[in-house]
Amino acid sequence: MNNNIERVQSYLTFRLGDETFAANVKQVLEILEIPRITKVPHSPDAMRGVINLRGNVMPVINARLKFGLPDAPDTVTSCIIVMELQIEDQQVALGAVVDAVQEVIEISDESLQPAPSIGSKYKSEFIRGMAKINDQFIMILDLDLIFSTDEATILQEIVEDVESEQE
Repeated sequence: MNNNIERVQSYLTFRLGDETFAANVKQVLEILEIPRITKVPHSPDAMRGVINLRGNVMPVINARLKFGLPDAPDTVTSCIIVMELQIEDQQVALGAVVDAVQEVIEISDESLQPAPSIGSKYKSEFIRGMAKINDQFIMILDLDLIFSTDEATILQEIVEDVESEQE
């Protein structure tokens, strides 16, 4: 029996500035054009606000700010990636504004290289690794690590507050 079977996973690639990131497609629910985003007072810096997604309030973050990159205005290619995160024992749906969605690619676990630990201009604590594809480095994200438990609790409280105001 061969135990050396490569595990290949599918990733959705997207751009933030000059950098390419990838998220496991198993956690990506959908991609949206950017609707009107309602700002929420006293929310964390990286939070753009909330949107109504088919009757549900969903928090939307600015992925550039969350990853330590400078903010930039939305463009025609900007969109929201709706993803599902596992934070502690609950599933949380969250939108992330990105500069552009690119494509779905297949990457084997063996081809992942460790994320750089020094000299990095972006926050690397949620980077699972890097892959080199067509002479370009792609940072593979661990979506479940993007938010600390405290941040997830704050986002959940904001959603609950907005929902209770709508009733």
